Amino acid sequence: MNLSFRWYGESDPVTLDAIRQIPGVGGIVSALYDVAPGVAWTADAVTSLRERVEDAGLALTCIESIPVPEGVKLGTDDRDRLADAWCASVEAVGGAGVPVVCYNFMPVFDWTRTDLHRPLPDGSEALAYFEGELAEVETALASGGLPGWMDAHSPDDLRRLFAAYAEVDTERMWDHLGWFLERAVPAAEAAGVKLAIHPDDPPWPLFGLPRVVTSAAAFGRVCDLVDSPANGVTFCTGSLGADPQQAPGLAADAARLAGRGRLHFAHLRNVAHVPTPGGADGAGRDFTETPHPDGDVDLAAVVAALKSAGFDGPLRPDHGRQIWTERDNSDVRPGYGLYDRALGATYLRGLWDAATPPRS
Repeated sequence: MNLSFRWYGESDPVTLDAIRQIPGVGGIVSALYDVAPGVAWTADAVTSLRERVEDAGLALTCIESIPVPEGVKLGTDDRDRLADAWCASVEAVGGAGVPVVCYNFMPVFDWTRTDLHRPLPDGSEALAYFEGELAEVETALASGGLPGWMDAHSPDDLRRLFAAYAEVDTERMWDHLGWFLERAVPAAEAAGVKLAIHPDDPPWPLFGLPRVVTSAAAFGRVCDLVDSPANGVTFCTGSLGADPQQAPGLAADAARLAGRGRLHFAHLRNVAHVPTPGGADGAGRDFTETPHPDGDVDLAAVVAALKSAGFDGPLRPDHGRQIWTERDNSDVRPGYGLYDRALGATYLRGLWDAATPPRS
């Protein structure tokens, strides 16, 4: 296991120097955030990022992520060109010596919350999703008052994309993913890179858009689309664990995927399900993110399963709360401050060490 930490580049208020001081953290997860989707990365640009990380005494363990252009997900006429550019980016990552690429196949939005600053009883703030508040988000999208987590598209772009996705149902979305992987996986194999698809977050339909990677069973289907060790997954306990039906089985799911050699990257965080009288499907889809040791996901069991299965890839604490002075700092990206993720990293390191048999 390579304990890693996400870094958003030179504009990130969390510095590499600060990350280096977190016990056990030796890896960085980052990307070329200034390159638009559909534009091919260069090996020189990735190498420059890797050298910047190495100059700080750390290693670039994973690229998160190379965005898959909407045209590929929609199956538009220019998808060949867009997929070629994506594959060229993977080749650049491999040429720079970075072993893993995380990506997702979520339409329009790569994650959704209804609240970025939900107060918790301990005085901290956390990302949260409440089904009853989703209508307010839809109203904001329609009026052009984009919420804080949605800054990649203009209101006009959103209207165009929503109209286009109205013609794409779930099975057609699966077809588009299969088409993409038939091109991306051979490029990854040739580049010596492992692809790791991230699950939809949260793992259920939103805004009438098709969603495909919503469960461990869907992970299996992804791996079967192109049966190659280079075609794997990012196991995110916060995304899958948001579904109260899936949370209890996450350790077994992690063991199965890792044992198959397809779990290439791990995002570990926790969520607390909030009981609701009228959640969609009666399932109770309201949740808040929590400190790593708390919540409804048994992270100790997940880490033990990964250790037992021989997982040796990058693993990072995912979102954290805004705690201490970060609650009042508008420069801090919600979910990606330093303090709570650092606490999460040391907790995960402790779980990993505890799952290791004592030396004789």
